[in-house]
Amino acid sequence: MLELIFLGTGGGRIVMTTQMRWTGGIVLRGNDTQIHVDPGPGALVRALDLGINPQKTDAIIVSHAHLDHYGDCQILIEAMARAATKKRGVLLGSSSALVGDEQYSRIISNYHLGLLEEKQVLTPGSSFSIKGIKITATPAYHSDPSTVGLVIEEKENGARIGYTSDTAYNQSLPLFYKDCELFILCCLRPFGKPWKGHLSTDEVIPLVEEVKPSLTVLTHFGAAFLKANPEKQAKIVEKKTGIKTIAATDGMSIKLEEKEIFLKEKIDTKEKKEILVKKTGVIATQLTDFYSPK
Repeated sequence: MLELIFLGTGGGRIVMTTQMRWTGGIVLRGNDTQIHVDPGPGALVRALDLGINPQKTDAIIVSHAHLDHYGDCQILIEAMARAATKKRGVLLGSSSALVGDEQYSRIISNYHLGLLEEKQVLTPGSSFSIKGIKITATPAYHSDPSTVGLVIEEKENGARIGYTSDTAYNQSLPLFYKDCELFILCCLRPFGKPWKGHLSTDEVIPLVEEVKPSLTVLTHFGAAFLKANPEKQAKIVEKKTGIKTIAATDGMSIKLEEKEIFLKEKIDTKEKKEILVKKTGVIATQLTDFYSPK
């Protein structure tokens, strides 16, 4: 079984600096391992708030060298290294993040690199395996040219998760996410409002139509997307594609078991509860849905 926990669903400078949505990335747990993907600002605190122990993290993945994807990387390296008391853990990331280039300085200090057991630069097609989970880098088309997306596969059960990271639309993208039952897309902008180097709702639609996942999850929302109502944007994708689509929420978790996907949404504010009451007639602290893959 694989579980994903969203420690943030916000993206872009406005949302990151106001924390209109959290920006802590995604934690993946399964096969007795814990992996943190794109730990942006607030990742450590959000993890602790949700009862996730960052000292149990075995690997950190940074898709590219933009702050909303790596802001808490170094403090999480210290946590992964058991409060910097032992050399431990793996760091995977784009060349811009781990090495640096003319446009971006390396995001990790020599001190923090010294706390790691291993590090690896991810380029499209490269892969890394840890405790039965295989991580393969996919191409992305972003202002940081070394940005990578991910396909995460549990070898034993064959569960496949696709994660686009930040990318512009490209006709080739669906080829790299074939057979992903869960497809997570960083969708910064709403329908009809494209932004260079990022996906908008209308650009998500042809990708989902070709990949044909069991469940599509939109995340990494910019301010304009939040203003346009994420749930409505997800419904547009679902109506056009015929594939179940949701807008991720902060604290949400998704569990992938054999031929089943479970969704649990964290609901912790009065406003959210009132919305739920209007929709279902029931006040709840957790909303759980069940999806069966096709």
